[in-house]
Amino acid sequence: MFSMKKPSTKFPPIENCQEISGDRHSVAADLDGTLLISNSSFPYFMLVAIEAGSFLRGLILLLSYPILAFTYLFFSEALAIKLIIFISFAGLKVRDIEAVSRAVLPRFYADDVRQESFQVFDKGKRKVVITGSPTIMVEPFVKDFLGADKVLGTEIEVNPMTNKATGFVKKPGVLVGKWKKLALLKEFGEDQLPHIGIGDRESDHDFMSVCKEGYMVHKNKLAIPLPHNRLKTPLILHGGRLARRPDPLNALIFYLWLPFGFILSIFRICQSR
Repeated sequence: MFSMKKPSTKFPPIENCQEISGDRHSVAADLDGTLLISNSSFPYFMLVAIEAGSFLRGLILLLSYPILAFTYLFFSEALAIKLIIFISFAGLKVRDIEAVSRAVLPRFYADDVRQESFQVFDKGKRKVVITGSPTIMVEPFVKDFLGADKVLGTEIEVNPMTNKATGFVKKPGVLVGKWKKLALLKEFGEDQLPHIGIGDRESDHDFMSVCKEGYMVHKNKLAIPLPHNRLKTPLILHGGRLARRPDPLNALIFYLWLPFGFILSIFRICQSR
């Protein structure tokens, strides 16, 4: 979820993956930091918090960022993801989360697709994305724009009476580490495991180790984003409250500017009368 983990040398880099032939037809890949250039999912949770929730929820999430980062680095990746899911999702209507996932998130995800990883992923006959992010949040983009056949992600709890997210996750919990491996074994079966596994961090090693070949995607500031015309579906831009990807710095600038913008708008309204 955050971007401070040391790179792994257990698996060869993605650049070493040669052309996928007919007998290497299934691919399982992580999302953040692997198929996407950024390995932080924070901006996408911020988008859900603001677009499906409110500016206040987004502010609470932003103020929680130091705690989330500290938890991720020094305690548990799974716990950090549980916390960010609770802050971002608790009390939101499922239909509002789904609407943001379909209409708002794709244009931000599309700018962040890593070309070299996608080229390997796209050549697979059967393509599965396995991620710790909530399925409800990533599935529309991953299936429609990246061409994935299946998304294995963290499943959120929903109150059946209100059809709102509780903020908690369903068992077995956040899909990281060994849970990615178990989810992959369940999806493929032990006799037909993926030919290629692609990840970007140590917690991906579990699922990569059961694939016939594993490749690491290392952080690279010069990584080339995939042109939008290479996506599986034409990107249609929808209106949203935010114009720029709300990473922590951009989000902070936005909230610092927000009171000034409000005062300025009132001043202009008064001037026009």
